[in-house]
Amino acid sequence: MILLRKLLFPLAILYGIITSVRNYLYDKGILKSYSFDIPVIAVGNLSVGGTGKTPQIEYLIRLLSPHYKVATLSRGYKRKSEGFILADANTNVAILGDEPFQYFQKFPQIQVAVDADRRNGITQLLAQKDKPEVILLDDAFQHRKVKAGFYILLTSYDDLFCDDFMLPTGNLRESRSGAKRANLIIVTKCPSNMTELAQENIKRKIGLDLPIFFSFVDYDDKVYNKTSSLEVGEVKLQEKLLLAGIAKPKPFFDYLQSGNDLVMTFADHHHFTESDILNIKSQAVDKIIVTTEKDFVRLMTHNFSGKLYYLPIKSKFISRQDQFDTLVLKAMQL
Repeated sequence: MILLRKLLFPLAILYGIITSVRNYLYDKGILKSYSFDIPVIAVGNLSVGGTGKTPQIEYLIRLLSPHYKVATLSRGYKRKSEGFILADANTNVAILGDEPFQYFQKFPQIQVAVDADRRNGITQLLAQKDKPEVILLDDAFQHRKVKAGFYILLTSYDDLFCDDFMLPTGNLRESRSGAKRANLIIVTKCPSNMTELAQENIKRKIGLDLPIFFSFVDYDDKVYNKTSSLEVGEVKLQEKLLLAGIAKPKPFFDYLQSGNDLVMTFADHHHFTESDILNIKSQAVDKIIVTTEKDFVRLMTHNFSGKLYYLPIKSKFISRQDQFDTLVLKAMQL
């Protein structure tokens, strides 16, 4: 795979030129961006997948929803629907996509919508009788058709955008210079005990005069299903089946795995077929099954006889959380 990516280097150069020209046309106003009269906060990345957008969106929901009417707008990746959808009591994961459906399940106080055309999605949300006061755009850093009021760029500690290269040789959707559009950067999935010196080294490597924050994944102390919960300490000691269909599942497995646990890995946003379900059940036998929260919303409609659990996660800042919160709340006044 590494050799193939190197052989595709000329395509990466071509892709980089195309995206740079596109960004130039937007920057000069030749291609039109649309702005709106309410705060719009875009959360995204320069690379494909696995930077922790979902827990960061959830962090913003917890921060803002006590004070404002919040809506999230996502593309709804791999959903089995088209156009604008506003979640309601009849909505399911197939219609919304796994991440938006997760927001809908966890935060009943907000509006959750999907639309690949973010401009149309925002217009539709603002046409609602109970319209939002702030919209969180999920994975919309490259969606230049909408001009957000505030951009949060995520980059993973173990895969910094400044060390990466354009697709298909690397994982970047656009050149590193796109980071200059951000109002702040969060380096995600850091070690929780990361030193100030290590943080300063990464800041120097990124080399941008922007606020840069560092966050880590904080795991819940329990796993949950629809009706009950188990202590993580207890779960770690028993044989189980660990299952994940996310971009970078290794930290999830490493956190829970012990002894003779079975591990099943699927592609990110995988649609579980009946054959998959039968295979999972046959592998689990008398074991409990522990999965990620994103996978749980896709699996919970299948009958696992109460043996299917999920482990929630949160994004937490290593330091300067108050400063981050202040910058976001200040953006609400733009």
